[in-house]
Amino acid sequence: MSQESHAPSSIPSGTDSERVIPREGWHVIHLFYQIDRANWSMLSDEEQLEAKTDLTALIQDIRSADSTQLLAFSMVTPKSDIAFMLLTDCLHKANEFEKKLTLSLGPDILTPVYSYLSMTELSEYTTTEEQYADQIVAEDGVERDGDEFNAKIEEFRTRMKKYNADRLYPNMPDWPVFCFYNMSKRRNENDNWFALDFPERRRLMLGHAKTGRTYAGRVRQLITGSTGLDEAEWGVTLFAHNSQDIKEIVYEMRFDEASARFGEFGDFYIGLQVPLDELFRRIQI
Repeated sequence: MSQESHAPSSIPSGTDSERVIPREGWHVIHLFYQIDRANWSMLSDEEQLEAKTDLTALIQDIRSADSTQLLAFSMVTPKSDIAFMLLTDCLHKANEFEKKLTLSLGPDILTPVYSYLSMTELSEYTTTEEQYADQIVAEDGVERDGDEFNAKIEEFRTRMKKYNADRLYPNMPDWPVFCFYNMSKRRNENDNWFALDFPERRRLMLGHAKTGRTYAGRVRQLITGSTGLDEAEWGVTLFAHNSQDIKEIVYEMRFDEASARFGEFGDFYIGLQVPLDELFRRIQI
């Protein structure tokens, strides 16, 4: 949903005192469940239909809420049967939506097997306007404050405005292949990322980003921060049209020094983004 959408009456937005909204960015929750098929089989056909209708209505309501997106996935391996990715501005809304989703098919039907809380954020290693200005003078031979220089700076500002908006308030794609994993940077005696000075960390991350740009149009990536919020430091969400592109980008990036020396990765969760009627068929409910 776009940021301009409005919440329906069934999803209260809360008073100002009840809103916990970051100064910038959104909260992001990844939710993974297994279906308790024994309990599901004990429901009558009418109760099963009512449960699926309730979940469908809930998803539609959440997707209609202001500054909120909800994606649903059929998960590929037995690690999980069904998963949701929720992006929303207010932590109260995130909390309310998560509880409703967990109980959406009835008590003891969806069993949480993994979850992850993070927030959209800007990268501290992004090229600043001053750095870009020095770069075009040194590398392109552009005269500082000349017409060509000013035109390039204005184009840079426009590009970075969109880039920053996409990082903080992304519109998630409907691409079918979904991958999520968490990651942290090592802090052991020999390879401590947080003991490096900023220029060295920035050098390593720019090389890492250069690899990622070679997959433009094939892989969409969202990096969200989770320091102080969950078990690792970042959540990584990838979308693609082909599972091989997911495999290849993760493999190739592990050879970048930023990952080879300092990367630590959690479990990988792979799913397929499908329409709701197909989702119910896939998970066999």
